[in-house]
This record gives sequence, structure tokens and C-alpha cells, in this order.
Amino acid sequence: MQTLISYDPINRAPLGEVPITEPVDMPALVLRAKKAQKPWLALSLDERQQKVMKAYERLAEVEEQLTLLISKEMGKDYRRASYEVAGTVQNAAYFTQEIAQALKAESMGSNAEMQYRPLGIVAVISPWNYPLAMANNLLLPALIAGNSVVLKPSEETPLVADLFVKTLNQVLPENVLQIAHGDAKTGKALVNADINMVAFTGSLAAGKHIMASAASGLKRLVMELGGNDPLIVMASADIDRAVQFAVASSFENTGQMCTSTERIYVDERIADEFEQKVVALASRYQAGAWDQNNVNIGPIVNPKQHAKVLSQLEDAQAKGASFLLGKHHYALPYIQPTVVTGITPDMLLERDETFGPVVAISRFEQLSEAIERANASPYGLGAVVFGGAGANAVAEQMEAGMVAINQGAGGLGPWVGAKQSGFGFHGTAAGHRQFSQLRIINK
Repeated sequence: MQTLISYDPINRAPLGEVPITEPVDMPALVLRAKKAQKPWLALSLDERQQKVMKAYERLAEVEEQLTLLISKEMGKDYRRASYEVAGTVQNAAYFTQEIAQALKAESMGSNAEMQYRPLGIVAVISPWNYPLAMANNLLLPALIAGNSVVLKPSEETPLVADLFVKTLNQVLPENVLQIAHGDAKTGKALVNADINMVAFTGSLAAGKHIMASAASGLKRLVMELGGNDPLIVMASADIDRAVQFAVASSFENTGQMCTSTERIYVDERIADEFEQKVVALASRYQAGAWDQNNVNIGPIVNPKQHAKVLSQLEDAQAKGASFLLGKHHYALPYIQPTVVTGITPDMLLERDETFGPVVAISRFEQLSEAIERANASPYGLGAVVFGGAGANAVAEQMEAGMVAINQGAGGLGPWVGAKQSGFGFHGTAAGHRQFSQLRIINK
């Protein structure tokens, strides 16, 4: 049996291994999911909600193990890893109730009823940057809706996912939730299998491949495909608040976050003060191992991603950008806190998602120029505007699924991307229903 080895991102030492689900094994796995789904569907919505909630209660027994695995597998500092695990474990009771409420049948009057029925088998393909939370956000509504689920976690964080699934399966009926470990070959085999829906979080390129593969079977899709989130700082902005957000959003989770601030457009009139304060704050951030004190920035998850960040920094330097903090080259596995100004539309830092701890700044004279550049991207996940009078008007012109004024995007409401950042959405009642088939009954 082939195995997948999980490596420590700091020293590349092996942490453990899990069995790989080979493409040839996928039909049998999906057949088990199909057989398990029928009795799962036969339970009432409330019974499924209670069963899932009891399964999640078991996670409290392995909360510390999950936290340590997140820190060791992807380098997230212990505090942030513990927040991710605690949020998943402690909020389960609330979210299972919210999901069950969203999926209850609704009367339409005149003896007609709108029902939310399961689709069948849902494939959940989850990323490494929030290995527990992102999988959880898709697993919960899929299971409670009455689907069976096959989770294909990232090959970067298989141990987290394995413990997560094994713990839940101490309570869930057999084969209602299964895990398929492996790389892209395993993921492609799962998408091509006899399933009914793919819920995916990952790259744009992978999302396009999934969409093409799902077309022949008209499989339902919910996909979050990354972002290149802009921040516009108007002359009327509270500069200190804007600085705090710009740095925190650019560096959170080592910049390895889909709604990380990737490019900042600041009014020329306040740019000097803004940049000086950004550098002063960013200088206080420290890179290091997850178990060191006062560490804010962990290692980049793997050498390939590290090289990608460096390529963007080197491109920016070659094209005339100025480094106010940090430099264009760093040794593995860290990228130190970096502040770059003078970015231009032809730079990779502006065009592509970076996924590293970089604050990338450009100045503007006309607000219309900032809006145009902010929108000049195939991505449209989040966008933020900091400003006073006129900020609402700027926000209305932003081409993103989640837009915020003087705060981070992605608060209340579904998690939704515009343009090529997403297809479908999840979260809140409307998002939970994406994991079901709408059926109208006239009695």
C-alpha cells in the first residue's frame, strides 16, 4: 500500500503517514458512500443534526492533538492553531442547529411545500491553510442535509484531517463520512467518480479543471478559488486604523489566507505617513517556529510556495519597486515581514495572489485610478475601503463578492466570491441550502 508522508515545513522531517487512496480504489469507496447514504437519508433532519452534534462533541477529547498537528503540519503558531480548533469544536452545537433550521421544509401556501433534499454523495476537497476550519465549513451542511461525504484533504496536512475524520466516525454511521488521501491524482479520481457534488477550496487552475470534469455529469459545484484582495485607503481614512488593518490582514496566517490583503492603494496625500506607520508596525512582527514565544509569522508551507513568493519579490525589485522593510530573497523556510512600495500593474505582486507575509503598496492621485486598478483582476473574493465621506460610494464600485468599509471583508453573510474567485457559496441559511436539492411538493 502506498503511503502519503506529512512533513514538518520547518525542517522537512517526516511527521507521520497515511494510506493513499489510489484512483483504482475510488469506485469501491464511492459505492460504500452510496450504500451508507440511504439509511442516513432515512433519518429525520433533527436526528441527523443530533447525531452530527454528538460526533463533534468527541472532538473535545482530541482538541490538544488537533492543535499540535495543525502547528506541526503547516507551521501555524500554537495560539492561532488553538483558535481554529476551538472554533470548530465549540461552535458545532450552534452551527448544526443553524444548518438544520435552514434545511427545514417551508410552506408555500395552498398545500404546497418547499423541501431541501440531499443530493447524494458530496466530495469535499479542502486546503492546507485552515485544514480543520475549511473542511468543517463544508462537511457540516453536507452531512446534515442527508448526504454522505468523501473528504479529500490537502496532501500538506493529512494527519489533521485523518484524526478529525476518525474521531467523528466514532459516532457517525459507517461510511457516511470517508476520507481519501493523496495528491491531485486522488482528487481527480474523486471528481470523476459517481458522485453528485464537489465542494472545493483551492486554486483557480484546479477549480477550472474540476468544473470541466464535472460538466459531463452535471455535478453540483461550490468552489472558492482564491483571491487577490485590494485595499483602498482614502485621504479621509483614519490612518492608524487603516495601518493596523493593512499589516494584520497582510500578515495573518503568514499571509497564507484567501482574504489576505494582497495590494494596497493609498492616496498620495497621506502616503508618506501611512507607509512610515506600516513599517513601524510590521517591524514588530517576528517570524519563527510555532512553539516560540512572540512569533507572529510561521514558515511558508513548502519549498514550492516559498519559491513562488520569492519570484514575486524578485520581479518587483527588477521592475523598480522599493523595499521599505525586508528584501527580495530569503532562505527556506521563512519569509520575514516585508513591506514593498511602488508596485505597478505589470508586477506579479499586483497581478497574482502572493500567499506570503508581504505588504504591497502603491500610491494614487485620482480615486478613479485606484478603483480601476483594484478591479483589474480576474479575482473578486474580498475588497476593503478605508475612508470617511465617500467610502460607501467607492465600496459600491468594487467588484468582489465580499466588500467592507473600515473593517475586514467576510463578516456576516455567506462566504462568496465574484468573478473567478468562486462558483456558488457557503455559509448562512442560503449557503447551507447549496448542499441540497430543492424540491417542490404540491399536496
